[in-house]
Formats: sequence, structure tokens, C-alpha cells
Amino acid sequence: MTHNWAAFTSAEPELAKTVEDRFGAFTHHVLATLRKDGSPRTTGLEVRFLEGELWFGMMPDSLKALDLRRDPRFALQANPGEGQSMGGGDVRISGRAIEVTDPREKAGYSEEVEPPEPFHLFRTELTEVVRTYVEDDKYLVLNVWKPGEPVRVIKRT
Repeated sequence: MTHNWAAFTSAEPELAKTVEDRFGAFTHHVLATLRKDGSPRTTGLEVRFLEGELWFGMMPDSLKALDLRRDPRFALQANPGEGQSMGGGDVRISGRAIEVTDPREKAGYSEEVEPPEPFHLFRTELTEVVRTYVEDDKYLVLNVWKPGEPVRVIKRT
């Protein structure tokens, strides 16, 4: 079963809104992909939440796009922002990025976003969403969601 952004939002609307708001607070975020040799590569990325999907648009033949074509696994971390407050907490999404090559789908995305042409477009399938934050200045709280499971809440002192 595929778990796109809409499926996550339907399963866990409160956490999904928090995560989307956190990504919406800044334009650029950090994407981790896997190089040919299996080592990690981190790069900046803009993301879009449109029509029930989390989308990645990339310049043609960028290394991150080539990485995802070879191995679709990714990890995405929201920009932590300035200072140490991390308002809204730290949020991360893991999954698989599936390249969209259908010209009609890409055209529909382009109408909403207006990316420079040409570009790579990837739709995501989620395998994990994590929010980490501090509660009452004494607990580190993790909200962990995986497809088919309720959110797990872990509190550490």
C-alpha cells in the first residue's frame, strides 16, 4: 500500500498539519540521498505540498536527482531556522521518491509552481514521519509515525 502525503494527513491530521507548517516556515530544507558508493549526500531543496502529495522539483541532472533515480530512498529534514528555538520542533520525513515523467503531470505541477524548465519532478511515498520537540523544558518528546501504525509517542528526560 502506497502512503503519500494525503494518506498520512488522513491517518494523522494533527501531526500532518504540524509537519507541513514546520516545512512552510522556511523555503529551503535538507535532503539526504545515497551516492553510488552508498555514502550519504545532503543538499538543499525546496519542497511543495500540493494535491495530496509531497513533491521534490530539481534541476536537470542534479546529483540529488541522479541519486534518487538510482536509489529512491531519501530523508528530508525541515530547516531548523535561526537561533536555538526550533519553533514547532524538528521534523523529518523518510521515504521513497518516485520520478514523474508523464508530461501532463509535470505540466499540472508547473501550473502551480512555475519551475524553471527543464526539471526533474519526484512524488514521494512516506515510510516515516518524526517530530521531536521539548515539552515543559524537561522532556524530549518524539512523535513517530509509520504507515499502518498509530503515532508512537516517546518521552525522555
